[in-house]
Amino acid sequence: MAGFESPTDLMFNRGLIADPDAFAREGGAASWLFLCGEDFAAMEGGMSYADVRAAVPESANVVSDPPQPLDMDLARRHVAALDDLPRPTLVTCRTGPRSSAAVYLYAGLTAGATAEEVLARAEADGAPFAASDDLRAWVAQGLAELS
Repeated sequence: MAGFESPTDLMFNRGLIADPDAFAREGGAASWLFLCGEDFAAMEGGMSYADVRAAVPESANVVSDPPQPLDMDLARRHVAALDDLPRPTLVTCRTGPRSSAAVYLYAGLTAGATAEEVLARAEADGAPFAASDDLRAWVAQGLAELS
């Protein structure tokens, strides 16, 4: 393998999303995988799944925000949702760590990349999850168990 490249048809957030419609337009999104539950809509700077549905033609909601544990069942649900959504696809959580982990896990699986390759690329790209030992471990476990 020549090296794992940055995902190009999957985009994640790097902070709160002020305007879901503008975020979808800027990304040229055909779909959106939203990882937040409805509690997020009531928070300062939050948004709802209804906001997501209004912004793109196709979407899916796999609640993955704390206290939801990141496990392989959740990883399988992310993969299944991403398999079904047309590209380009937005993947968002509250501020980016979990969504970026899901993007790199999926991209690594589809490319047949190793955990070392995916984690190195995530670090080079400044992916938010790369700063979290727990999220790095989740991506590595997913690459090992789901490939």
